[in-house]
Amino acid sequence: MAQDSEKLLSILKLQPVVPVLIVEDVASAVPLARALVEGGLKAIEITMRTPAALDAIRAVANEVEGAHVGAGTILNAKDFEAAVKAGSTFIVSPGVNKSVLEAAKGSKVPLLPGAATASEVMHLRDKGYKVLKFFPAEQAGGAPYLKALSSPLADVVFCPTGSVSLKNAKDYLALPNVVCVGGSWVAPKELIAAGDWAGITKLAAEAAALRG
Repeated sequence: MAQDSEKLLSILKLQPVVPVLIVEDVASAVPLARALVEGGLKAIEITMRTPAALDAIRAVANEVEGAHVGAGTILNAKDFEAAVKAGSTFIVSPGVNKSVLEAAKGSKVPLLPGAATASEVMHLRDKGYKVLKFFPAEQAGGAPYLKALSSPLADVVFCPTGSVSLKNAKDYLALPNVVCVGGSWVAPKELIAAGDWAGITKLAAEAAALRG
């Protein structure tokens, strides 16, 4: 089964910036997600990098109205299935392997797979994937690299993630092959630790106002 691009795009097009979150404490997940949604960022990626990640996804999925929670840093089928079971509405991987692609085949939850080179993009395109994560964005060539791909691979669109910030987000969003960007700057660790949800809502509102 090819990627459900329509379902994935309906989520990614909700906003110009998808927050990429590392949640250390599940108790912060719900107020953090509510702050982001209040600021206009409804699609939220919680990365599977901490022991709290699955519980955080489950809590946001169950308790935060208006949120579309996804799971990031999915590296294998086991994590894919666990994230779906926890309530993820989309799955994000930094690259691709057979395990993740096989899990995606049998799932109703769409996969946003990562690619960093033209060859990787072509490989995924051949498998029916036309909405990709460009990662690590800045390190892999940044906006100029994606612009160069827009002509030969015109039917593929990207969500660049990796050292994307308020400063350079507009460079990506101005490109015809970029649907949104992923970024962690909207939820800094220090604001999460301080419980400064109003501060995060303000950053989210600034990000939501970005346009290409």
